[in-house]
This record gives sequence, C-alpha cells and structure tokens, in this order.
Amino acid sequence: MTAERDIDAQRNVFLEALLAIDRLEVRRLLEELVSEISPVIMVEQLIVPALEVIGERWEQGDVSLAQVYMSGRICEEIVDTLLPAANVQQQRQPVIAIAVLEDYHMLGKRMVYATLRSGGFVVSDYGRIDTDNLVARVVRERVAILLISVLMLPSALQVKAVRQRLDAAGWRPKIIVGGAPFRFDRQLWQEVGADAVGYTASDSVGLVTSLLEASA
Repeated sequence: MTAERDIDAQRNVFLEALLAIDRLEVRRLLEELVSEISPVIMVEQLIVPALEVIGERWEQGDVSLAQVYMSGRICEEIVDTLLPAANVQQQRQPVIAIAVLEDYHMLGKRMVYATLRSGGFVVSDYGRIDTDNLVARVVRERVAILLISVLMLPSALQVKAVRQRLDAAGWRPKIIVGGAPFRFDRQLWQEVGADAVGYTASDSVGLVTSLLEASA
C-alpha cells in the first residue's frame, strides 16, 4: 500500500479518535504512519485536514468547542516531537514574527514556525494573541514580516482589522496569512489586506524569502 493510500485509509479513523479525545489512539495511528512517510507530509495531509473538518463541524454546530480545543492540543503535543529541530543560521535579517490570531488551534502556526526555523530564519513566536495586543507588539518591535495563522473564518476576517490598525499607527509590515479559510476562498487574503498567502507550511520559506528580497 502506498503512503497516500495509508493516509486515505486512516483519515476517518484518525478524525474519530480526535473527536473522542482519545490520545492513545491518535498517537498509535501517527506512530504507525511515521515510519512510512515524512512528518511534514503526515501533518499536511492527515492532521491539518482532520482539524479543518473539526473546525467546519464546529461552525455548523455539530461538535463542541471542547472538542475543537482538545483535538488541537493533542495534535500539537504529538507534532512537537515529530517536526525537525531548528537550524538557525541567518542572524542578520529584519524582524519576523508569527501569531495565531484570536483562534484556538496552534498547530498550523507550529508547523510554519518549525519550517522557517529549520530554513535558517529567526522568528518571534507570539503564540495566540488578540488584535489589540498583536498590533501593539508589531509596532513596538518594528516587525517587518508578520505571519498570521487561523483556522476559523471569524479569525481570518480579523486580519483586515489588524491591517487597518497598523496603517493607522503608521507601520506597514508585510503580512502573510494561512489557514483553512484562505484555502476555501482563494481571494480572501486580498480582501483582508494581506500581502501574500501560504497554503502549506512548506510555502513559508519561499514567501518570506521573496518578500525580504523585494524589500532589500
């Protein structure tokens, strides 16, 4: 059986294990797959799609907020042990920061953060943060490139407020957005005032590199 078929066969089982908040079953399923495929592929093709389905079901009222939160936490804990260690080499660069904007899932942010660090970038991790504190911190720390990760549509729409508030403060960093809402609506990133969008964690290195080269 190919790696792709392995993932397809496990996707529904994995989803049900997350909804049941069954840490042991989730870990067992992932440990079975990790010997066959790379952790990055497993995260992008199995874990992230499952969390997106859970997010959609929450918006439809079919799952609880506790299930949304706990499924994300379980995945974060396991993925932290799977993603590659940082290999920071670039010390002279503009300030780069990453944040989860008013959302509960940290996994997408963790993936992008790990990818950028492994690619040699120094990145400030703001964790989960609201609009007011994000704007204040970006202005205070003179962030040049801001990556924002979201899972839910309301959080994605808040990016527009972040852009407007930063403009009003006289500071205009490049904003890269990512997450399920931007994959479902390919024009949304432009509508909220972002400068670029990433559809997978692996996109992040190329996007950041291009923005840095353009501003050099």
